[in-house]
Amino acid sequence: MAEQSVPATAREWHLKARPNGWPVPSDVALVEAPVRAPEPGEVLVRNAYLSVDPYMRGRMNDAKSYVPPFKLDRPMDGGAVGYVVASAAEGFEVGDAVLHGLGWREYATFPAKHAVKVDGSQAPLSYFLGVLGMPGMTAYAGLVAVADIKEGDKVFVSGAAGAVGSLVGQIARLKGASRVVGSAGSAAKVAKLVDEYGFDAAFNYKDGPVREQLAAAAPEGIDVYFDNVGGEHLEAAIDALGVHGRAVICGAIAQYNDTEAPAAPRNLVQVIGKRLRLEGLLVGDHAALQPRFTAEVAGWLKDGSLHYDETVVDGIEKMMDAFLGLMQGENTGKMVVRLDA
Repeated sequence: MAEQSVPATAREWHLKARPNGWPVPSDVALVEAPVRAPEPGEVLVRNAYLSVDPYMRGRMNDAKSYVPPFKLDRPMDGGAVGYVVASAAEGFEVGDAVLHGLGWREYATFPAKHAVKVDGSQAPLSYFLGVLGMPGMTAYAGLVAVADIKEGDKVFVSGAAGAVGSLVGQIARLKGASRVVGSAGSAAKVAKLVDEYGFDAAFNYKDGPVREQLAAAAPEGIDVYFDNVGGEHLEAAIDALGVHGRAVICGAIAQYNDTEAPAAPRNLVQVIGKRLRLEGLLVGDHAALQPRFTAEVAGWLKDGSLHYDETVVDGIEKMMDAFLGLMQGENTGKMVVRLDA
């Protein structure tokens, strides 16, 4: 296939200042930048969908972490799927759909070794940023590898209506959990958890103390806690976990914009007596699970036993709005930005 017409410039989001607490519009800027033709071994991709994810907030800080911070006055990045519009790399043709890591922009030129071909006939292209991508793999690896979920386990997941949490609860159920409980931030989300995702119980964490609501929803306690929120949720889960309980520490979105140390959890001493295991989760540590994950999840999607939701925002100019909306819980399921609308 011949090369497609490519503009001389395209838009990309740059970080202009390190946020103090919640990001504000002046911390970022949407700028025009040259579109570079691919050199040998490279591809040029027109992005179709861009991902916004909670971990991106940490990258806006100039702090050492498991992933480098965004650079000032440079384009930010993240998950993206799009189409090859020019190729100087063997094995990649114009028109190929690919998954890569240079989001927050309309076009991206990069070494083809960093692109993964995806099959748009297998699932909608945006699914490879969600249920068949990093969030799905995070949910799967957290339960299978870190929590070592067993049939009969009682599972609690916070942020349960989000991209990861909504899949955690469903995968736990499919893996034989005896009870699945979730927390979310609205009555509509709570209803969806029970009515569509098959949770046994759910509650709105804004309606009262998490400890009390969790005790009512899981009166026999829990064996596994999948933490996307931190703070009060983690403290409540430590209370509810039984002996040899396991907590998968995936995220702490409640604290990402805090400027002071969190008050909770204040009950970590219980880790000793209950012999609890609290283990952090980075999805990149579990690449060996990828084939098993893809096969199982694709099968569940095909037979309808796994439900998947997206919140789609149109237009690259809405990228920062989508990110802030994600941080404020405005999404149900995976939040993506569509450029092909």
